[in-house]
Amino acid sequence: GRPYLWYQCYWLLYLPWFFLLDNAPRARYTLIHCALDDVIPFCEWFVLPYCSWFLLLAAALLFLWRTDTTSYRRLCLAMFSGMTFCLLLYMAWPTALSLRPEVLPRDNFASALLRLLWAADTPTNVCPSIHCQSSAVIGLVMWHSAPASRRRALRWASVLWPALICASTVFVKQHSAVDVAWGVALALPWYLWFYRRPRRLRA
Repeated sequence: GRPYLWYQCYWLLYLPWFFLLDNAPRARYTLIHCALDDVIPFCEWFVLPYCSWFLLLAAALLFLWRTDTTSYRRLCLAMFSGMTFCLLLYMAWPTALSLRPEVLPRDNFASALLRLLWAADTPTNVCPSIHCQSSAVIGLVMWHSAPASRRRALRWASVLWPALICASTVFVKQHSAVDVAWGVALALPWYLWFYRRPRRLRA
């Protein structure tokens, strides 16, 4: 069988850690906000691409595990280490948002789904955005993967889907534009490590 499936044991560490931090009371939070946040309109329908993040994670990991072991390893190492960095930063520097509307402007399926999301996920521990960090890494690794190099549609879909997820985080007021910028920026160190080193040293 294909190796490295055991990398997925990381989720046994990440999920309890994330939800413990998400619900842990803190004496003080740094409120994240910028002028761009006030310009971006609220749109509840962006909750659909926001929630598609879970599908993107599963699809990218399974697809690369089956088709490109090298890219699968790069994705796991880059994404999981970035997530761990975010969680450690949340512990040292608690952040929060005050962007969610008190009353949703419309009552529809997307609004109902958003209420469920907000009930499960508090507006804390937001910077950098793990949604955006992991999405950016997926786009980066998929773009360079062997299967995507042979299929132009797959290559562009692997970039546009993560980009839509990153955009969705600000339209549903789950994140500030600051969180998005820092989340996406976290993909850069791994890009330099995996794709800009001399070929003989690459993973």
